[in-house]
Amino acid sequence: MIPRLKELYIKQIIPELKEKFGFKNTYMSPKLQKVVLNMGLGVDGNDQKILKACEEDLAKITGQKPIITKFKKSISNFKTRKNTNAGLKVTLRENKMYEFIDRLVNIALPRIKDFRGLSPKAFDKFGNYTLGIKEHIIFPEVNFDKVDKIKGLDITIVISSINTNHSIALLNKLNFPFMNERNN
Repeated sequence: MIPRLKELYIKQIIPELKEKFGFKNTYMSPKLQKVVLNMGLGVDGNDQKILKACEEDLAKITGQKPIITKFKKSISNFKTRKNTNAGLKVTLRENKMYEFIDRLVNIALPRIKDFRGLSPKAFDKFGNYTLGIKEHIIFPEVNFDKVDKIKGLDITIVISSINTNHSIALLNKLNFPFMNERNN
């Protein structure tokens, strides 16, 4: 079964973007390639109980088992040791990616306390968008009562596009709630 957002993208968004930017074919239009979720644990990465709980929460949020990332080198000021646990990472592609973005935009982001919109300045020079979430409990899959420690998430949306304006147009069509420039 095709996710609702993917069907919308194929049938409605691609033709609109093709017409708006004057693309010669549909393959020139911007496309979502992958979504990467990263949960940094820092010092808590050595605690197996917290690591296991965060791993289960991230698996519930994404529907996919996360991998454990390791520190590449030791830094005494950050109290890190080489090859110890740094955090968790999940890469979503294809249907799971569209389902996650649909839940993020329509369910999770509106649940953020005092939410005023996403910053339109968080694009890198390649047109990819990165946002940070302070509380992973905004997702309805996570049981609020069973969470010992609230963790943050970094979400990177990798977009194949020619420039940043095309990426912004795609995310606007996908109903991302960006702030207006005057509200900054």
